[in-house]
This record gives sequence, structure tokens and C-alpha cells, in this order.
Amino acid sequence: MKESKQEKYDKAYLRMAQEWGKLSYCKRKQVGAIIVKDRMIISDGYNGTPTGFENICEDDEGYTKWYVLHAEANAISKVASSTQSCEGATLYITLSPCKECSKLIHQSGIKRVVYQTAYKDNSGLEFLKRAGVELVHMDQIETVI
Repeated sequence: MKESKQEKYDKAYLRMAQEWGKLSYCKRKQVGAIIVKDRMIISDGYNGTPTGFENICEDDEGYTKWYVLHAEANAISKVASSTQSCEGATLYITLSPCKECSKLIHQSGIKRVVYQTAYKDNSGLEFLKRAGVELVHMDQIETVI
């Protein structure tokens, strides 16, 4: 079956989110996010510490520090401090959102989430589904070399 134009865009933006995730200093998980509105990237983010903190995500025992921001929270925060709006946008993310980030996604006006890997706790996805956000799971995206 031939791939639709939207599927091609979805895969391309998801590959960009993968690349963005590689910028994360976190050792346990490297997650990337891209927010797209009207076929234009309006924000990006990856999981990491807030501005002004050292780029060390884990404590001495290997646990993620409580103040590490998730990729989608970073991307949404960037939009909030700009002249853009997430209203009607699509979020591309390498790991499906947790329940806390799902509230931010819904509240920010994002209407569509395309994710690659499902998070172990699916309550975030269940919340987004209930809120009417379109969810697209694309676990098979080829890497372009």
C-alpha cells in the first residue's frame, strides 16, 4: 500500500525528534520532541535539566532527578515564551507522554500526537484519547542515511 503524504511527513518529523533526543544529556532515556503547526516547526525539546542547572540528569545512584524536564514539557514551555501558540498543532515525540505531560499537551491545545515508543504506563495516552487528541503510533520508521 502506498504511503500517504501525511505519513511521509509524520515519519520525517519523527526522525527529527529522534535526532533531537540525541542531544539529551540524560543517560537513562533520551527523548526528543518536535511541535509542528501548519507544516512548520514551531518548537523542539529534549529531556534535560532546566536552564541554569548542570546538565546531569541522574543522581549518584542512577535515578533521574525530580526536576528533569520531559521533552514535551520543554517544547511546550518554549512555545509559551514565544509569540506562537500550540493550538491545533501536532506533537512528534519518541516516547509516548506520561500522565503529567499529557495534561500539559491537552491544555496547550495540541490536537494530534505522533509517537514512536509506548511508555510503560499508558494512562497518559488514555487521558489524551479521552480528551479527544488524535494519537498515532509509528514504531516502524526507517532511518535515512
